[in-house]
Amino acid sequence: MPPIDWTSILLTLRLALVTTAILLVVGLPLALWLARTRHRLRPLIEAVVALPLVLPPTVLGFYVLLMLGPKSPIGHHYETITGSLLPFSFQGLVVGSVLFSLPFAVQPFTAGFRAVARELEEVSWCLGVSRWHTFWRVTLPQNRAGVMAGMVLAFAHTLGEFGVALMIGGNIAGVTRTVSISIYDSVQAMDYATAGWTSALLLGSSFAILALLYQLQRRTPGAWQMN
Repeated sequence: MPPIDWTSILLTLRLALVTTAILLVVGLPLALWLARTRHRLRPLIEAVVALPLVLPPTVLGFYVLLMLGPKSPIGHHYETITGSLLPFSFQGLVVGSVLFSLPFAVQPFTAGFRAVARELEEVSWCLGVSRWHTFWRVTLPQNRAGVMAGMVLAFAHTLGEFGVALMIGGNIAGVTRTVSISIYDSVQAMDYATAGWTSALLLGSSFAILALLYQLQRRTPGAWQMN
């Protein structure tokens, strides 16, 4: 077996875990709002969330790179506080990954919240339970399948990132070189054996994740399909 770049694999797993955790925190409130609101701006917000599904990764990566650059307000303040730059760093890679994987988490979350039985929430409120506790004890447990689906999809999608990761993070070994970039490097170096083994590892992992996802769908049909 040819040598595999385990450093890039471990970095990609770390990126996927951090991205999924952030999307869980950020995506749940956003999904709940999208599922329940009748605000006239909801279609616009839904379009913004879904934009990474149709936008080329290099285009998204280019705009995120401009947004995080030292001349932008975000990049300037980050550099002032930390003394380092966001582009071509793991932190910048996380920002790009969160934006690129946002719809893969938020859409299943939203579909799950829309399938929640509102009658149970109303009963909880009538019994004097606060909306906060009702969310944790009634609403969220009913959306377990949607939450799990969103987390699994976001994690799997992050594993295969290439365009956004390359635009924002570049190709720095141990810092921003993800497994997809490592495969690309192996192909460019005509090292097809290493590229083949690494691709097979990624293929097997992705298949296992999708098998888990469809098992969730079988147990709770219709609860979390993406829009």
